[in-house]
Amino acid sequence: MLEQFVTVLPGTLAPALLVMVFSVLLRVGEGRDRPRSSSWRLIGLGVGVLGALVFALLRATVIINRRTMVNYPTLVACVLADLAAIAVVLVADRLVSDWHRHPWAMDLANALAALAIALTTFRALPDVILQLTAFVEPGEPVLTSAMLLRALGFLLGLAAAVTVAAILRTMHTSCPRIAFRLAALLMVVLLLVRHGVALVALMQTTGLVLLHGWAFRIMALGYNADLILVLAQVLVFIIPVLACLVAGWRMPVTGASTADDRSHRAFRRRALASAVWSLVAMIGVTLALTVGTAKAHQVPVLSPPEKYSLTSDTATIRFSQVEDGHLHRFSYRAKDGTEMRFIIIRKNGAAYGVGLDACDNCGDAGYYEKDGKIICKKCDVAINLATIGFKGGCNPVPLPYKTGRGAILISTADLDALSSHFKS
Repeated sequence: MLEQFVTVLPGTLAPALLVMVFSVLLRVGEGRDRPRSSSWRLIGLGVGVLGALVFALLRATVIINRRTMVNYPTLVACVLADLAAIAVVLVADRLVSDWHRHPWAMDLANALAALAIALTTFRALPDVILQLTAFVEPGEPVLTSAMLLRALGFLLGLAAAVTVAAILRTMHTSCPRIAFRLAALLMVVLLLVRHGVALVALMQTTGLVLLHGWAFRIMALGYNADLILVLAQVLVFIIPVLACLVAGWRMPVTGASTADDRSHRAFRRRALASAVWSLVAMIGVTLALTVGTAKAHQVPVLSPPEKYSLTSDTATIRFSQVEDGHLHRFSYRAKDGTEMRFIIIRKNGAAYGVGLDACDNCGDAGYYEKDGKIICKKCDVAINLATIGFKGGCNPVPLPYKTGRGAILISTADLDALSSHFKS
């Protein structure tokens, strides 16, 4: 659930914020007194979503296995569209102040905004959409609690991005327009930086450009800091937050029961509320993209080996030590000096899964237990508990054993014969 959430949230934030800022900066007229291009931005969003769906489907079905043929022209178009979007943000106030005199200029601004929204959405959403293919693990039934949690994480990530953009939008009625426009400008500039760095990195990978020295280091730094740039696109709205707080506190309130005083009190409440909620949204995004991402991508650590009885020819593990149904790990030094690990888990009744902490496919990466499942650390595949102790797939290498005297008995000769699985 958390992995889907922290993948979907940053993937959808940029389109959501771009739609939001242009809905504020280019909003004019009501009802019939609106430019003919007022719906173009929404159409651009729809085109971007549809294109992302098609591209994700083609990638999922391996019809397109070389993304460069799509990513390169798309990134070039994104950079050009971002430059046009910056120009629109800079002239937005002049456009909306007297748009009736120059309706063609308003149409051009909406067209450029729609193009930027469409391209940004097309660029951002395919990886988000492909998260849908991870809802069901191979070998799992379709409807499971794990699948529902992954779906919930996906929906919450999408809802969080839209909610954050909607909350930040509330500040435009309470803060000076220049503060909101400055934040919007910085947000689009950061979007240009993200697209530009991705384009240069792609050109470097394909050999179209060859960067060396400080130029390569700057490109690598920007590429690896993409998540930080996503977070920065949200945090730039601290500018209108501060402007709202200042505007709210500076609004004179005398306590008199006059229309002006009631209006001033309402403005103050609105300004403070929008600022506080926007600050809460920023803190939430910051925690999600830092603590949440670190938690979701945390590399699992294998549990330490447990003690057991060992003689020259037999390893003895008492039933009482492994009867809880959880994964138990043990270490053994083979005669050739190789440090080995083996695992035991009670499957059901008197049946135990006994094998090496290694497999034929992934080597000695080992296994760990998570949410009641045994998972390969290297390939992240959940192992069917019933198949532990049998050959095949990513199952642990089977280890012969006997039972007796209330314990599992493993011959050290069998362990010595399998030491090659732990040699690099």
